[in-house]
Amino acid sequence: MSYAIIQTGGKQYKVKAGEILKIERLEDSKIETKIEFKEILAYGDDKTIEVGSPVVEGAKVEADLIENGKNRTILIFKKRRRQNSRRKNGHRQQFSLIRISKIFSKAGKIISEAEKMVKPTKKIEKVKVVADTKKVEAKVSTKKVEAKVSTKKVEAKVSTKKVETKVANK
Repeated sequence: MSYAIIQTGGKQYKVKAGEILKIERLEDSKIETKIEFKEILAYGDDKTIEVGSPVVEGAKVEADLIENGKNRTILIFKKRRRQNSRRKNGHRQQFSLIRISKIFSKAGKIISEAEKMVKPTKKIEKVKVVADTKKVEAKVSTKKVEAKVSTKKVEAKVSTKKVETKVANK
């Protein structure tokens, strides 16, 4: 598995293709844009490694910006005992959430590439409910579904979605 060591926001991160990282906030960045990290300290795989002094010239890492946000509040409380002196302060650190897509070598060749992210689509499942030897087929979606059965009322839960059936007397 190929990896690279990048430097951003005063910190160093060991990254792999397809990995999601929380880093210091990148200024002037919009969501779903490509970001290039040019400060690559080292890259390699299980067999070989290329180390820079201090950086590897020509190597780069490409990433996609997923989200900009703030972390949870960190409370800072200072107290000097028996002095009636205390101070309370809070801080929320800003971050950027990125997904590493490609790692390039110093020759410009792609070392590793992340798989494409496919957004899941809503699927309609078929559910079979058996009540008193009568079979009922109903399509399950994100809303309540009603089906008619000729015996009595049947209720079933399928993957946190409720399926209701109504009795039709003949």
